Amino acid sequence: VFQKGILRNTLIGNIRAVDGVSINIHKGEIFGLVGESGCGKTTLGRLVLNLLSPTSGDVAFDGINIYKMKGREKELWFRKQAQLIFQDPYLSLNPRLTVSEIVGEAYVIHDRGMSKSERREQVVKLLNLCGLEDYHALRYAHEFSGGQRQRVGIARALAVEPQLIIADEPVSALDVAVQAQILNLLKDIKKRFNLTYLFIAHDLSVVRHISDRIAVMYLGKIVELAPAEQFVSNPRHPYTEALISSIPIPDPTLKRKRIILPGDVASPLNPPPGCRFRSRCIYAKKNVEIS
Repeated sequence: VFQKGILRNTLIGNIRAVDGVSINIHKGEIFGLVGESGCGKTTLGRLVLNLLSPTSGDVAFDGINIYKMKGREKELWFRKQAQLIFQDPYLSLNPRLTVSEIVGEAYVIHDRGMSKSERREQVVKLLNLCGLEDYHALRYAHEFSGGQRQRVGIARALAVEPQLIIADEPVSALDVAVQAQILNLLKDIKKRFNLTYLFIAHDLSVVRHISDRIAVMYLGKIVELAPAEQFVSNPRHPYTEALISSIPIPDPTLKRKRIILPGDVASPLNPPPGCRFRSRCIYAKKNVEIS
C-alpha cells in the first residue's frame, strides 16, 4: 500500500485531520501507527480503505489508485483485498444476527456460490481458527465477552481472504490479559496467511510488541517513522521520546525518567506554523516556526 501526499479536511473549520502524509506499507509487514486521540490515526486508516475521500492525494494498492476505481465490480474487488477490524467489537456486530450470519454475510455479498450449509461449515472453520467453538456460530453478539467479540470480528475480516487488514485500536477496549491473547492471535494468522497489517493504537507498548515498523502521528502529521527495534532504543523526535518515557517498566526496582511535555495539544483548527509540535517542544527555536 502506498499513500502519497494524503490530505483530509473536515467540514468544520477546515481541519486538516491528515496533512501531507506519505507512507509505504510493504507486503507481509505489520506497520504500526501510534499517536494520541484526535491525531488523525483512524482517519488515515479509513482513507486507506476508501471509506473516506481525501481532499487531495492518492492511495495505491498493488499499483492501482483506489480512488480512480469505478463500478461496483471494482469496488467489491478492493473490499476483498482490504478489511477492517474495529475498535469496539460490540458496536460493530449486528445484534439481530447470529455469528454464523455475521461472518457468513461476506460469502453472500461476494457471491462465492456456496450453499447455506457450505457457508456454515466455512464459518465454523474460521471461528475455530480464531479460538472459538463450533456452537458459538449460533449465538448472538451480546452473549460473548469483549475478547470473544473481537475474535468474531477477526473471523469476519478473514472471510474474504484479504491481503491487507486495518486493525483500528483492536485491543484498547480489552483487559490486559485478553489483549495479549488477541495480539498473539493476530500475529499467528498474519504468519499463516502472509497478511499485511496497518495496526493503529494509542498505546506505544502494544504497537511496539507487534509491529515491524512504527510511525508516530501528531496533529495530522507523521513526525517519525522507524523500524520497531530502533524506535525504542534510538528515538529521534522529542514527541517520540516523551511517549517512550511513559511506558511502564515491569521491574519495580528500575525507574525511567518521565518527560513531561509543557502546554496542551494545539487546536487542529489553528495548528502552529512549521512544526506542529513546536509549541510543546523543549528544543524548539524561533526558526522552527517558519521552517
